[in-house]
Amino acid sequence: MAGLVRPHEATDPVAACRYARSAGLDLALATSATTGPAREVRRSTASWWDSFTDYTALARLEPGARLWVPGPARATMNLFALVHAAETGVRVVGSPKEASHACLTPAHFDRALSKLSRGTVVVVAGAALPTGLASRAAEAGLDVQHYYGAAELSFVAWVGADGLHAFPGVEVEARPEEAGSVLWARSAYLCDGYFGEPGPLRRDGDGWASVGDLGTVTDGRIEVLGRPDAIITAAATVLVADVERALSGCATRDFAVHATAHATLGQVVTVTLTDRANREPMERHARAHLPVSHRPRRWRVVDSLPLTAAGKLDRAALERADL
Repeated sequence: MAGLVRPHEATDPVAACRYARSAGLDLALATSATTGPAREVRRSTASWWDSFTDYTALARLEPGARLWVPGPARATMNLFALVHAAETGVRVVGSPKEASHACLTPAHFDRALSKLSRGTVVVVAGAALPTGLASRAAEAGLDVQHYYGAAELSFVAWVGADGLHAFPGVEVEARPEEAGSVLWARSAYLCDGYFGEPGPLRRDGDGWASVGDLGTVTDGRIEVLGRPDAIITAAATVLVADVERALSGCATRDFAVHATAHATLGQVVTVTLTDRANREPMERHARAHLPVSHRPRRWRVVDSLPLTAAGKLDRAALERADL
């Protein structure tokens, strides 16, 4: 389509983005499709470039920084970090031991933590780190910065001393809807829509947009509860975010809550762990703090959680009973 650059189809995605900027063309960016069909997000290059100055400061990217980005360059989170590095003169390195900074998904961070040098600044995308992962990072002397955003919204919030607050230049509000309190954002960083399959992006006609994440905003502090993914079990509707939030405080390694098929109940709440030792405290916590309908009925242990090509949790793979 005329007037567009598709970095994920280019041999060098970073160079493709920089060319689009110089030529005044828009970007069509492939999403990771972790919860649905593949689609492309259309955005102007300005919607990325305009955030560079604030991102530089928040990610603590000082002169001489050496950045490690192990994930695929075609994934939007990684591509943004690499384009920013190219535009601001940050050197990209090929191993964690060379790095002063790293850009990682939570799953990649869990796997790479022991390889990072003390003092490394790690930027992680996501609403929050699991308590156990945050503790391990602190013990390792890592400076962890995390943010909440989406391919459609770009940056929405960045971690501060008391939790997430709106990224500079972004307005955030929570609106009551049938699914619960839904987060909406307004900024210069929003995308212009989709190509291909429709996605979760919604607009209200006044510059606000949402991808349906549940959350709250209290005195400027933002709590993100996740997408309202639900498990229907024995006629009860269980939000995955509710169960994950309840269990995250007693997990020391990566885990995921998801559905698996059941012959009589339709679906059951399932937890897949990466550390067998976590099951007993998590099961005990579930009995004490979750209603019967929300308690996991199945527990599985794997060496590592399955990831998509973009380094995000592959829920479709988790839901297969033969994983």
